[in-house]
Amino acid sequence: MTTSTQSHHGQCHCGAVQFEVKLSDGLNTIRRCTCSYCRMRGAVVVSAEAGGITFLRGEELLTRYHFNTGAAQHFFCSRCGIYTHHQRRSNPNQFGINVACLEGVSPFDFPAVPVYDGVNHPNDNNGVSLLAGTLIFQPAEKEQPET
Repeated sequence: MTTSTQSHHGQCHCGAVQFEVKLSDGLNTIRRCTCSYCRMRGAVVVSAEAGGITFLRGEELLTRYHFNTGAAQHFFCSRCGIYTHHQRRSNPNQFGINVACLEGVSPFDFPAVPVYDGVNHPNDNNGVSLLAGTLIFQPAEKEQPET
């Protein structure tokens, strides 16, 4: 797992959508959100500037979803349904990238993921981003086979 701002290859589950992305601060921007959509989607995301994503193939296969204010644009593969990224409402010049789509990265690589309050969105809360909690992943102890 890398934390640099180097480019990462990403793709949806079926591989129809493939992209390269340069993350804003490597994997240091890891987060989840409690808004109604993110809560149901359950993705862990990292940040990239709007110009930091280049589609290698399948951009035309992306389907866009937006709700409420319509400011955030959520993209997913129209073939396999996997959410790849979204354009943020809080900063339209920034994308949230699904870490599960990044080659060699898993949401389970992070023992603690900050969860931000998307119900009380910063754009509706005088620009204040509130931490709602922390999602903890603690791997189970591997049982040793009896000898």
